[in-house]
Amino acid sequence: MSQLSQQPCEACRKGAPTVSEAEIALFKPEIPQWKIVERDGIMQLERAFTFPDFKQALAFTNRVGEIAEAAGHHPALLTEWGKVTVTWWSHKIRGLHRNDFILAARTDEVAN
Repeated sequence: MSQLSQQPCEACRKGAPTVSEAEIALFKPEIPQWKIVERDGIMQLERAFTFPDFKQALAFTNRVGEIAEAAGHHPALLTEWGKVTVTWWSHKIRGLHRNDFILAARTDEVAN
């Protein structure tokens, strides 16, 4: 279990600061398989998970949905046959917040 996944999520309000480069350098080693991507000028965390079939991919999607709902923070989820792509970012601040890294770490845990 990662230390990052055990941290509490905080309510992210409009105008909250995005993570700094120093925070990214601190958090990223705990979620090494996640990529930081930029779409339309918005930094996001993304990882594709593979499964042997659609049923297991869908079950994983539902587990991620449960942790997202519990935290009140929701990712983009693309579920395909044998693959789920999870993308975390904070819509209100149009970028990455500490919560995104925490929930990426929690996503890794439900994948196992």
